[in-house]
Amino acid sequence: MTGRVLRIELRRSAAPWAGVVVLGGSLAVFCLIDGIWWKGTAGWTAQWTSMALWTRYLLAFWWPLVVGLGAVYGLRDSRSRTAELLATTPLPAWRRAALPAGALALALASGFGLLVLAGGVQVALGGSSYTSLGWLPISLVATLALVAGAVFGMGVARALPSVLTPPALVLAFLVVTGGLLRPNSEGEVPSSRGPNRLSLLSPATADPRETLLTLSGSVHLGQTLWLLGLLATGFALLSAVTRRARLLALVPVLAGAALALAVLPATARDTYVIDKAAAAPVCDGPVCVTRANAARLPELAARSAEALRVLHEVLGDRAPTSVREDTALRALGEPRGLSADVVLVDFDERLFVDATGEALTRALIAQGLAPNCRGHNDREGGGTGDVPAQSIAVSWALHDSALRPLEAKGSDAYELDTWADADAAWEKLTALPPAEQHSRIADLRAAALSCAHHDLLRALTGEASR
Repeated sequence: MTGRVLRIELRRSAAPWAGVVVLGGSLAVFCLIDGIWWKGTAGWTAQWTSMALWTRYLLAFWWPLVVGLGAVYGLRDSRSRTAELLATTPLPAWRRAALPAGALALALASGFGLLVLAGGVQVALGGSSYTSLGWLPISLVATLALVAGAVFGMGVARALPSVLTPPALVLAFLVVTGGLLRPNSEGEVPSSRGPNRLSLLSPATADPRETLLTLSGSVHLGQTLWLLGLLATGFALLSAVTRRARLLALVPVLAGAALALAVLPATARDTYVIDKAAAAPVCDGPVCVTRANAARLPELAARSAEALRVLHEVLGDRAPTSVREDTALRALGEPRGLSADVVLVDFDERLFVDATGEALTRALIAQGLAPNCRGHNDREGGGTGDVPAQSIAVSWALHDSALRPLEAKGSDAYELDTWADADAAWEKLTALPPAEQHSRIADLRAAALSCAHHDLLRALTGEASR
């Protein structure tokens, strides 16, 4: 009987549209907009954890909307003026509330589940070699957040049956979630604008930019306690028929918040933690990458052998002896820690993101001769950066007859001027005696490793830094 009524509720009510909005809206954002979620190793279809975090990221928009949709759904009886009539039926109030709440919860869980399924299929088809169930709690908490928010909206609308209730709830949750509690990802690990524990009452996560970061277990537990309290309060408000019952309905959400604040971590460093399984090193001789990027190891190892040989010919005993994926956490724009003995590889760097074959060999030689101190990727480096100086170093090391840029020169005035300076620097370098050429390359490498020179072209030509 209950199943038949639930099917009727799903077929004839507006509940399924909530799931359609979450699923269709999210896919529209991900698939129709060429955003940062398609870039790098932390793209939404690159790894399982980043996929789960990107879908959680959208809760900054969907969670307030879902609360409002729940409130609109909760006004159904008052709009149709059947609330008093239904109250006279022998069916208990909690059972009358369970059917519409269950229909809305099922629709939202199905819509979000299909979104996660769509992302998971693309991750699997993309050839990711690292699989883990660490993403599952991230998605389960997100599903609970949508269900709890919708039921809470229904309960508040039942207790305060006004046409102003849905927009007021949406505005309140939007301001609190988006303006106060939403974390940002500019630091080494995502942090919040306010107290960390308070910010974690929002289910929305920062946009992931580091594939090795995941949420800690205490975050999952604390948010689950808080959302269960929110869900219980919403359902209690939906079932309450007296003022005393409505007041008692506030107990679960207050208790859930208190327990959550006691469990949630106090610092951002304890909120986002390194996934030790994903960060575990996988090595082939002197070449090591993380387990998350193990699929790139065979090609990298083969090309690294040639790159290390060339670097040894050029630098002798000062040449690097190993190649390692860069796993150090750093803030956007912060210099990375460089070592003369190791060639650091960041697969989010533009020189490495799609590099294979000879292009990968040249990128490795560039990082060995003139490593870039700051990121040159879609998030940090929109300009040419150190690529012209690196291109000169690689072309010189491989005895090219002409300067071969490591990437397209670009078309704006600054890039054209920079590459014109690079052509001039190449001519000057190749016109020098061999011993002086080696000296200039050594000066270039020293300047790059020190991170003190902001213009490697000028370091190469011996001019003063700008």
